[in-house]
This record gives sequence, C-alpha cells and structure tokens, in this order.
Amino acid sequence: MAELISGKLVSSWKREQIKAQVEELREKHGAVPGLAVILVGSDPASSVYVRNKHRACAEVGIRSIEILMPEETTEAELLEKIRELNDDPAVNGILVQLPLPGHISEEKVINSISAAKDVDAFHPENVGRIVTGGYKFLPCTPAGIITLLDYYKIDVTGKRCVVVGRSNIVGKPMALLLLERNGTVTVCHSRTKNLTDITREADILVVAIGRPNFLGKDAIKPGAVVIDVGINRLPDGSLAGDVDFASAEQVASYITPVPGGVGPMTITTLLQNTVNAFLETV
Repeated sequence: MAELISGKLVSSWKREQIKAQVEELREKHGAVPGLAVILVGSDPASSVYVRNKHRACAEVGIRSIEILMPEETTEAELLEKIRELNDDPAVNGILVQLPLPGHISEEKVINSISAAKDVDAFHPENVGRIVTGGYKFLPCTPAGIITLLDYYKIDVTGKRCVVVGRSNIVGKPMALLLLERNGTVTVCHSRTKNLTDITREADILVVAIGRPNFLGKDAIKPGAVVIDVGINRLPDGSLAGDVDFASAEQVASYITPVPGGVGPMTITTLLQNTVNAFLETV
C-alpha cells in the first residue's frame, strides 16, 4: 500500500513558517505583505475560492484586500482597477479570480498585472523566467507539488517523470520544474497515443487532466510516486481525482489523496509568493 502524501500536513507546516516570516517582517519594517484579490461577478465556486484565500491570509498575518466587482463590469473598468493596484505600494500581490465574464479578455487582464505583483505567475514575463530558470514567482500548484516532493524527500534527479496535461497553469510549468530538478520529463495530453504505455514508465507521475478516475493501477508502474492534481465533482456530490485512488494506492509507493493532497498547497504557495513579492520591495 502506498504512503499518503498529505497536503494538509505539509500546508500546515509551511503556513507556520510563513506566519513566523510575516511577523518578523512586521517587527523589522512595520508593515506586512498585502494581497489584493479581485472577483468579477458572483460565480459560486469563485466566491468560495476568494473566501478561502481571505481566511488563509488572516491565518498567517498577510493583509487581504477583497475587491468585488459586478458581473457587468467592463473590461476597461477592470483594467483601470488593476492599474490602481499596480501603483499602490501597500499592495504586493494582485490576483484576478478566473474565469472572468465572457466579455472580458483574460489575456489582457493577466498581461495588465505588474509582473512584480503577479503572484499567480501567469504574466508572460514570469512564464519566460520559469523557462530560463531566473524566476521570482512560480505557479502555485506546480510549486506546491515540488514542496510536497521535498517534504517527503522524494528525489527527482534521474527519474522518469510523466506529466499528463499541458495547461499553462499546471502541466507546462510542472514539466519545467521537474526538468529543473534533473528529471527526464515526458508531457502527455488528450491526443497522446498509447497513453498508458507511457505512464507505466513513470517513476513520478503527475496527472492534471480533469477527468475523474481517468487512470487506474494498470496505468501505473509498481513503486511509482503518483501526484493527482484533479478535483472532480461526481454526480453524488463527492470529490474524485483524475486517478482511481483505490486501485492506484495498491501499486504506488507514494500517492496524494483527493481531497487533502495537492489542493491545500496551492493557496499556501500563493501566500509564500506574496511574501516574496514584499521582500523584493524592502
């Protein structure tokens, strides 16, 4: 049976470190990092995410600025608000909750956020820095996964790593971070032929494809480390990952559960990115 990789445990450990770091900054500089989160509209899932981020900031002492804008907000109005936050020295991180209403260009919005305050690491400048290795921020979910691997002393060097999914938010940056750690990386996606033949070669398998229980034990090499990024709502209301946990844990050496695996690390990494942005200004 696989050993569980607990995102709850590691997130709690990491947040204690961040809390101590923020308190030290308060004592030394008389100020704390500030994170502004913009929500346009009232999408229920997005509203939950924003509340969770607000609570996480309060937990570690980061100043949280919630900006709620109506669904009918124009693109120009949103871009103006971002410009104001870019110019506000008390705001170190800016996050616009996605998805946005259809009449607003996500690309324009992401590009308008100052690269120095882009704590999601979606701005093209920050994406480029990830490719070259000179980054200041890392996308929250892939960076959180690296923290999990480090905590459990799972060495990437020389390992065959397979990433299933090629999104800009998870798949692509995850592949780059594993490559930076000296893994030999293959990226698969919805059009990959003979997918399970490739996944069965992985020493470290990261699955971020958004399909519940998509891969089971037959797709996993015995002894592999399995990182399941998926969070899928089933018809009965329960949550499932992209990996069939019940079968996969029989053959994996380590595995992340859903929920309680990768998820808790995403917001925790956002907090660390906000602290790092503050440190760039002092």
